[in-house]
Order: sequence, then C-alpha cells, then structure tokens
Amino acid sequence: MQIKKWESENVKKQLAKLKQSQQLARQSQQSKTEEHDDMDLFRHAVKGVVPLKQDKHVSNVPKPSLKVRRQRRANRHVQASYEFSDAFEGFIPPDGALRYCRHDVPGYELKQLRRGSYTPDFVLDLHGMTREQAKQELAALLHTAEQEISDCVCIVHGHGAGVLKRALPHYLIQHPKVMAFHQAPLEYGGQGALLVLLEIESPFGKKR
Repeated sequence: MQIKKWESENVKKQLAKLKQSQQLARQSQQSKTEEHDDMDLFRHAVKGVVPLKQDKHVSNVPKPSLKVRRQRRANRHVQASYEFSDAFEGFIPPDGALRYCRHDVPGYELKQLRRGSYTPDFVLDLHGMTREQAKQELAALLHTAEQEISDCVCIVHGHGAGVLKRALPHYLIQHPKVMAFHQAPLEYGGQGALLVLLEIESPFGKKR
C-alpha cells in the first residue's frame, strides 16, 4: 500500500511539472505572438515613410530678432524717403534748356544727356501728382536706381509752367546722388521731361 501511495504522489508531481511546463510554453508562445503582432503594427504604421537625410552642415548663425528685422525695414524706409525741401532754391541757368551740372562733374556730361547718349533705365511720370506725392515718388525712384545700379533715369513733369515743373529741378539739386540733368531729347519727352545722371556705386567701384 505504501508503494501505491508513493506512485500516486509521484504521478501527481509529474503531472504538476508537465502542467507547469505546458503553461510556461503557452506563455512563451503568447509573448512571441504579441511581439510579432507589435512588429507588424509598427511596420504597417511606418509603411511609405521615407527616412530623412541628415544634413551634416549645422548652421550656427542665429536668426535676426523681430526688433532687428523691424529696424532694418525702418532703415530701408528712411533710405527711400529722402526729404526734399520746398524752401531750397538751387541755381538754374535762366536761358536755354533746363539743365544743371554739379560743380565736380565735367561739363561734357550735359552734352551727353542732351544728345541722348545715356539711355534711362527707369521713367517716372509725375502727371496728376501733388507736390508731396511727387517728392515721395522721386525719392523712391532715386533709391531704386541706386539699388539697381542704374545711372540714368527719366522724369516726366509735363509741358507748360506747372508747379512740379518749377519745383522738380530744385528737388533734384538737393539730392547727393544727382550729378547732372538736362531737358530730355524728343524721344524721351523733350521739354516735358528731364534726363537725370546719377552717381552710382557698384560692387566693383563707382559706375560713374
């Protein structure tokens, strides 16, 4: 009877070990299945995603602050808003064509302007503008010409004895970039326009 009892207990122990082994096997299989499912989910999630190419160059230059950007815009606005005085009156020869030549500019430049040897890159038509509008547009024109390295512009003031026609020469004389101006040749407006020669600096030195 003792032998039978021992055999019965031994069988129970073997069955318990077998059951435990089977349980561990199921857990292991379940874990592998979950890992496989997770990998499938991950692959599905990143399907079609292209890896980013790493740019090895890292820029250490900080972006300008809002205050700096605003100051730059303000500076550009000031540069393009030259203040012309209505009280200033420069010397304009009373006889002949409307003309002016700065004291340090050779007189032959006037002949070149009169003959149309210079081709204007920009034309500004002042018709219909008030005095203040004309000053703003004139300042913007001269600023643009400087930025675009253009040494000759044409300004149309119209025929007759209008206010702008009388004021325009005195505005131009005030500007430091104006070297000379002359009544335009017929192809550019004749008595109703001026060809203006500008002192422009290019990256390679003074253009004129």
